[in-house]
Amino acid sequence: MENLSLEQLKGIKEQADQEVNLLQDSLNHIRTATTRLENAATALHELSLRPQGKQMLVPLTASLYVPGILDDADKVLVDVGTGYFIEKTMVEGKDYCERKINLMKSNFDQLIELASKKKNLADEAGAFLQARLRQTSPAT
Repeated sequence: MENLSLEQLKGIKEQADQEVNLLQDSLNHIRTATTRLENAATALHELSLRPQGKQMLVPLTASLYVPGILDDADKVLVDVGTGYFIEKTMVEGKDYCERKINLMKSNFDQLIELASKKKNLADEAGAFLQARLRQTSPAT
């Protein structure tokens, strides 16, 4: 980095900072998705404990629930993305949630590592930039 111009150092620092911000956004999205999957796994567990014919509230949206009656607790609909749902058994649904949670946690760990490397690069570029600015600025 010592042979780079001030503009190149500024560009490297800005790009690394942008990448760190994007990685932080991705980490937040993964954290949110993992929480939703953990909530879904908990809901599946709770549902498996309820007897057939039990009255319950069914969520239509995050804030709108309608009354319903549990018909078959062994079959669940799993949202696999982009509006597609697949009917699975309770065991398959729980397994699906666990696999997705593990995948999210693995991705989260990889992104943490990458974000740390990018942050170190941004810090290093910033330090070089500050040193170069001190060298080039007239002494006051």
